Amino acid sequence: MNTSLSMTLQNAYSKTWLTVIPAAARKIEFYFANRKHDSFLPKIEKFLDQIQEYMPYINQSHLVVESENSFPHSAGIASSASAMSSLALALTELDEFLQDKKLLDKYFYKKASLLARLGSGSASRSVFPEFSFWGHSPEVAESSDKYAIGLTDHVDPVFKTFKDTILIVSSKPKPVSSSSGHDLMENHHFREARITQANQNTTELLNILRNGDLLSFTELVEHEALTLHGLMMSSKNPYILLQPNTLAIIEKIRKFRKQTSLPLCFSLDAGPNVHILYPAENYGRIRKFISDELALYCENGYQMDDEIGKGPEKLNL
Repeated sequence: MNTSLSMTLQNAYSKTWLTVIPAAARKIEFYFANRKHDSFLPKIEKFLDQIQEYMPYINQSHLVVESENSFPHSAGIASSASAMSSLALALTELDEFLQDKKLLDKYFYKKASLLARLGSGSASRSVFPEFSFWGHSPEVAESSDKYAIGLTDHVDPVFKTFKDTILIVSSKPKPVSSSSGHDLMENHHFREARITQANQNTTELLNILRNGDLLSFTELVEHEALTLHGLMMSSKNPYILLQPNTLAIIEKIRKFRKQTSLPLCFSLDAGPNVHILYPAENYGRIRKFISDELALYCENGYQMDDEIGKGPEKLNL
């Protein structure tokens, strides 16, 4: 419905191993963190239904998918995007092998992004390093609604140093899934206005990234984060994913920024956890602030220091 832009992380990642065995009919086994998880199967089945036009032989395969994360799943840290993009990359490589045709990197990642999008829209952006963009826009050459593209060449160097410290307020699975949240937008009173706003914000963010404007970045990112949760709270069946400690962290960040004039800002996914974004040159002072004032609001002090990511890597088996 609208264009979108994301930053890939380095330390919050999914690992996926895919084993494929010829079979008379499609069969799937899914293991997460070395334990069989049948609850994930409906989403994977739906994904495979979507991609069978590109990989028809998938219906004569016994697939064993093994996955693990370096971060809590279903807690609002884009775990479905990470997992689906990882699976899409494995499937793209499988297709190369079976077709006996090696794709150029540009086309390999374009195809992986296209497949990933059919599993999770956000996943289409997760196959690229640094920053990526999804959705057709006259502002971005080669952009498409069908797949995402990398934005590495269109970003000021300051943003390529960015850190993201993730404060885990709660590692528990959130009570409302992202898919269910998207469904609630279908009849939302603010739906059309939100689509317009999101497109405008993405265009503005593109210019901010090109120009290296840290102040405007802070203002837009925080406004976008709060808008997301405002839409949840104003839907027909309203729900609140923010927790008291989330709000306490936000207020502390705003106060610290006002006192120090350091360019840090918060972002929120669809969950209670807080991302703090800032340039690497300020890591020491901000890390001390987090340890001294914010750690006590985290679940058992749980935090993840992350940074802008280099993109997916093939595992050595």
